[in-house]
Amino acid sequence: MSKLRSLNKTLIAAGLAVATLFSPLAIQAAEKLKIGTVVWAGYGPFYVADKLDLFKPHGLDVDLQFFNDPALIPTAMLSRALDGGMLTYDQVVASVAKGLKHRVVMPIDFSNGGDAIVAEASIQSIADFKGKKVGFNPLSPSDFLLAYALQQNGLSEKDIDAVNMTPEGIPGAMASGNLPVGVTYEPNVSQILSMGGGDKFKVIYSSKDAPGLITDVLVFDEAVIAKKPAAIKAMIQGYLDGLAYMKAHPDEAAKIIGEVLGVSAEEAVEQMAGAYNIPLAEMGKSFTPSDDTHSFHGSGAIIAKLLKDNGQIPAIPDFSKTYDAQFTEALAQ
Repeated sequence: MSKLRSLNKTLIAAGLAVATLFSPLAIQAAEKLKIGTVVWAGYGPFYVADKLDLFKPHGLDVDLQFFNDPALIPTAMLSRALDGGMLTYDQVVASVAKGLKHRVVMPIDFSNGGDAIVAEASIQSIADFKGKKVGFNPLSPSDFLLAYALQQNGLSEKDIDAVNMTPEGIPGAMASGNLPVGVTYEPNVSQILSMGGGDKFKVIYSSKDAPGLITDVLVFDEAVIAKKPAAIKAMIQGYLDGLAYMKAHPDEAAKIIGEVLGVSAEEAVEQMAGAYNIPLAEMGKSFTPSDDTHSFHGSGAIIAKLLKDNGQIPAIPDFSKTYDAQFTEALAQ
């Protein structure tokens, strides 16, 4: 079900400025958090923080557990196999609508082209998907992006031949010629586009065409939030330190992130362009009620309607129940 990857950790000098951006938390012994994640360029600040032990100055030990299928992370959280997870906001909306007490504590990044629908070169538009096989992972960001794209073009999943497939399985299926259309995310998108000499496949629709709708978020259950507030605050501080390091040392950061993505530093930079990491000063926008898609209320209204129309949730939830802004608000002050 999951793929665990051991990320080598390197101690950095005590005087490294980025590690002292925030005062260490008053934690007597290092707390631990087991976090579910996937290989995704937008999670770069966490990968950097993990590699350079940037959580440690805040009294925290983070165990990143890598999943091939992001749809499995909420279930692992529910069983307490994980303390928390890096998910997309549509997953949280679905969980809360079904009665789970999962709460976003921090927005991580907005997908900015990193999620995409890729098709054979002969396919000109989404209208051409009708009757064709389309591979995607149900109840995942890929499913959501596809549903939104189809809706925007007067179609629904009833108009296509849906094929259940993990995001990582899409490139191989398309290379074999058995799948004309696939929905996935980086680094799979770049892999598909490079196949067949680089002119066999193309992006038909991406998260750039739906700005703000696919937001990656750090999520914990209410019970974990009540039990480990200091650890959660420390994890957010580690993210901020990782983001600061990326800005101060872009080349070194690209190498670290590239190792996790399984690509060169140059390719990592290209993939990172598909996501926008959110700085602390901008996080408040996500929690502020607004019709804007950068707000969980604005994007949530669109997400929930699609999920309800597709029968994936029984009712539209109260979006204020999908997040807990206490940690980012405290750090912003």
